[in-house]
Amino acid sequence: MPVLNELEKIKKEGKDKIFIASSLEELESLRVSFLGKKGKITVILKSLGNLSSKEKPVVGKKTNEVRQFIEGELIKRKKKLESKVLERKLEEEVIDITLPGRCFPVGKRHLITQIIDEITDIFIGLGYKVAEGPEVETEYYNFDALNTPADHPARSLMDTLYTQKDGVLLRTHTSPVQVRVMEKTLPPVYIIAPGKAYRRDVPDPSHSPMFHQVEGLAVDKKITFGDLKGTLEVFAKKMFGTDRDVRLRPHFFPFTEPSVEVDVSCMMCGGKGCRVCSGVGWLEILGAGMVDPNVLSEVGYDPEEVSGFAFGMGVERIAMLKYGVNDIRLFYENDLRFLEQF
Repeated sequence: MPVLNELEKIKKEGKDKIFIASSLEELESLRVSFLGKKGKITVILKSLGNLSSKEKPVVGKKTNEVRQFIEGELIKRKKKLESKVLERKLEEEVIDITLPGRCFPVGKRHLITQIIDEITDIFIGLGYKVAEGPEVETEYYNFDALNTPADHPARSLMDTLYTQKDGVLLRTHTSPVQVRVMEKTLPPVYIIAPGKAYRRDVPDPSHSPMFHQVEGLAVDKKITFGDLKGTLEVFAKKMFGTDRDVRLRPHFFPFTEPSVEVDVSCMMCGGKGCRVCSGVGWLEILGAGMVDPNVLSEVGYDPEEVSGFAFGMGVERIAMLKYGVNDIRLFYENDLRFLEQF
């Protein structure tokens, strides 16, 4: 019968084309062409109604055999193609377990934090304790208790950041912490007060409206100016190096008398004079002095029984001098190229 010959041709054609199919998409296209609704096998099955009763069983059996054969070939080829796809995918996504792991960057303390910790460690080694206080202060603690008169320029709106509430401001230094501690503590008192301070400054290479200070206070019997000088010399040499010279220059602060500014010999030129120290060979690092008797009296101490000294330093300035940083704004711009150097 011609139809049986046609089925043999379909069987051979299906086997040959399925064998050389190179992708799952191509294989699916072959399945549709042979077994789909309009496929070659389906067309023959639909034509069985035109055959005689004697031919139908023979052709029907042969058609089912060819269909099952093609289905089997399709399944075998599909498994091989899927295996090749999986192998290719595994090759592309292979993980070399012999490679070292990726190192993620480890965060570090900010340079300002490092300097504060270094200053704190030095004074803790000298027997001082760390004290803290509020950043939002009253005029009493920020000025009045520190012997700063009402007409002092530092109290003007040009210099101090006041809140909308009368007599409340952002502290301009951490000295109020000293007053708060003395109010609650009987002598002897040996403390440092690190923290943020605020002033009405326009940001430039040497000024910032927010900065960090470390203030120190020592109150005890028989505290002398020599104790102040010796303490600051120890600090300066530990912070900037044992080969640094230290000098004290007369100055004025409302809450200390006598008052001084403290310089160290320039670490860039060794005191000979250079661009960093403006040719004078010295760099200012902090202000200090003996606690004014009026301040001691304000907190209930007897100036005839105890005396003391106080000092204050800008952390950013210490960092700039120690590491040669020429712009205070670099500390706050969060440029990792700068911060990672420290």
